[in-house]
Amino acid sequence: MNNEPEQITLIDENGDEILYNELFTFESKDYDRSYILMYPASEEGNEDINIEAYALPKGTDPTSPEDGDLEPIEDDAEWEMIQETLNTFLAPEDDN
Repeated sequence: MNNEPEQITLIDENGDEILYNELFTFESKDYDRSYILMYPASEEGNEDINIEAYALPKGTDPTSPEDGDLEPIEDDAEWEMIQETLNTFLAPEDDN
């Protein structure tokens, strides 16, 4: 079984390629879109990592984010929903 994270290469505003590790993808029925959360591969193993979130183009398979350009998230309510999803993902499991 492969435990390596999926990796995506993005090009920044300077034209430099940056390798990212995918944290997870999810779909929102409220916004009728899928999202990807990822962090720079260079931060792997760091205690504090910079997690970035992007919307996938509508109609893109969330298991294949390379099918299209990632879109910035510009709506505050959408950001709140993503933050809540991330917090749930990162929360320690408590079965009590």
